[in-house]
Amino acid sequence: MNTFERLESEVRGYCRGWPTVFTTARGSHITDENGRTYLDFFAGAGTLNYGHNNPLLKQRLMDYLAADNIVHSLDMYTAAKRTFLERFEEVVLRPRGLDYKVQFPGPAGNHSVEAALKLARKYTGRETVVSFTNAFHGMTLGALAVTGNSMKRTGAGVPLGHGVAMPYDNYLDGRTPDFLLFETMLADSGSGLDKPAAVIVETVQGEGGINAASADWLRGLADLCKRHDMLLIVDDVQMGCGRTGAFFSFEQAGITPDIVCLSKSLSGYGLPFAVTLFRRGLDVWEPGEHNGTFRGFNPAFVTATGALEEYWTDEGLTGRTLAKGDLVERGLNEIALLNADVVETVRGRGLAWGLVMKDAELAPRVCAEAFERGLLMETSGPEGEVVKLLPPLTTDEADLGRGLEIIAESVSAVTRDRVPA
Repeated sequence: MNTFERLESEVRGYCRGWPTVFTTARGSHITDENGRTYLDFFAGAGTLNYGHNNPLLKQRLMDYLAADNIVHSLDMYTAAKRTFLERFEEVVLRPRGLDYKVQFPGPAGNHSVEAALKLARKYTGRETVVSFTNAFHGMTLGALAVTGNSMKRTGAGVPLGHGVAMPYDNYLDGRTPDFLLFETMLADSGSGLDKPAAVIVETVQGEGGINAASADWLRGLADLCKRHDMLLIVDDVQMGCGRTGAFFSFEQAGITPDIVCLSKSLSGYGLPFAVTLFRRGLDVWEPGEHNGTFRGFNPAFVTATGALEEYWTDEGLTGRTLAKGDLVERGLNEIALLNADVVETVRGRGLAWGLVMKDAELAPRVCAEAFERGLLMETSGPEGEVVKLLPPLTTDEADLGRGLEIIAESVSAVTRDRVPA
């Protein structure tokens, strides 16, 4: 691995926790150049909901490339884009009663967020955007301004303005009514809070520690936005495309956001792809006012269309994801019960789960032990205190069970090695 250490920037991160060179992958497994295969509960930080090299999508991609079809097209019209738009409307939007326009802002989730923020400000003529404690929306400047993590914010190197943070659901442990501070500041002309253009929220905060907002809290937020004429933006970059069960994570709450950010697993195959969805009446863009070189990656259109057709024409994937989520939740609760001295709690939804450690230093140690036993996981939370599980939605129950066994073994190993205070 000297090549990486000699040439690659010190900014590299995930490789430090998984010090091996990966070569091949299939489904829920990834193999290194030494031939060792690991069970993947990371899934590209939620980019591989349908697993690595999904054969149903791979063949479509190979056929498309073999026929010399268009790969790069900026925002020109292509047959692949038309097919994706038609199928997205037919399979996703229309059955949910969503009359959204579709914008292709660039290849990644932060591009979707940046477009959403710009559009909200352009449409309302206001500057302030409200976000929430422990939020994460991306690493570009606009997205960082509505992100909570201090380390990531400091990396911007410049002041981050026009964003205000409010308490997320249960941030104050239920000691105050929902939105008390927010409502009070909106009503008080002396609060210093300029009338916001929009509110941006994750229904489940992935990087923030797998904090899942209740349906009641989300409905309350939607109502607050409506009463105060603020646009509601849902960042579904990591929790969309079925991660919480339904295609969109906000469906459980029965709300309809004004703007939705979608990326990561949208392509279905790990290819760069993002969209920003918004109510038809919000489409006030001038041609070319927000653009980018890679906002129309046709191979991603092809695999995204395949994912819609293979997994979203019925409720099968949703049901299987929720059933598997119940299995994972039971397994983690058993681990927490047996290790109550070091595990604080278990939280999550669908197939996004977190094992919250009482001592933040233990979470990376659990992940390191898991890696040695053949399982990939990352940490999340403001102090890195959460062992985070994001297995592909296609992971079978046997692999989920094996992963839970490894987690149990890893927590036990960390507990044995722990020096009493």
